[in-house]
Amino acid sequence: MRTLLTPGMLAVGDALADAYSQGRFVCVLGEAGVGKTFAVHTAARRFGELLPLRFRAQPAPADLRAALHRALGLRGEAPADPGAADAWIRRALALKPRIVVVEDAHRLSASCFEYLRFLHDDLPQGLCVVLIALARGERSLRAQRMLATRTAGWPYIWPLTRDQIPQALPALHPVWQRVAPDDLKALDARIADGCLRRWALLTLHTQRALVATGASKPDWDMLQAVADRVDGGRRP
Repeated sequence: MRTLLTPGMLAVGDALADAYSQGRFVCVLGEAGVGKTFAVHTAARRFGELLPLRFRAQPAPADLRAALHRALGLRGEAPADPGAADAWIRRALALKPRIVVVEDAHRLSASCFEYLRFLHDDLPQGLCVVLIALARGERSLRAQRMLATRTAGWPYIWPLTRDQIPQALPALHPVWQRVAPDDLKALDARIADGCLRRWALLTLHTQRALVATGASKPDWDMLQAVADRVDGGRRP
């Protein structure tokens, strides 16, 4: 699989560059599977160390402290005392610029946003924080007043359009270079709808089908069989 420099990828890269240089927040929005996390991780390679935070579905500030403790590689478990835990975290974050990445940021509570604000405002250089959220979560993020003056950008990643598919897919993977543009469009209409995560899955199953059959390129019957496998045999 190759990286596609889609407009969304470029927008995320530009916004992240600004956020990193200024020590600010950036909010990356889009539907599920369009490549938000991939875009952030790809763009972040040019900058500082990435600190992806992983925690339960409805995190509290204590979960953020524990996730930061792990991501920063601090010794042992996070201290139970919030003041002690924050002292360790702030000291580590002050050593060098880093990029904190929060998935499903629309699920964060007001107290979690306040904790991120506290870390950002406490550091002399600020703190680059990437909030990744579903499109429907934009309203909840914009309702957080602290983000209004601390956010460098709100890039949105859109699914590929049907007309983009014939150009984008051959660049994504060589397996699509010998498939007719109309077949690619039809496959997208049936199962992917411009979602790169779905196309990654289709690519994997198509490669397996080619190996299993010994064919040199996928024909329409093979593509339909792959689509049946991916979507359980449902037809439009």
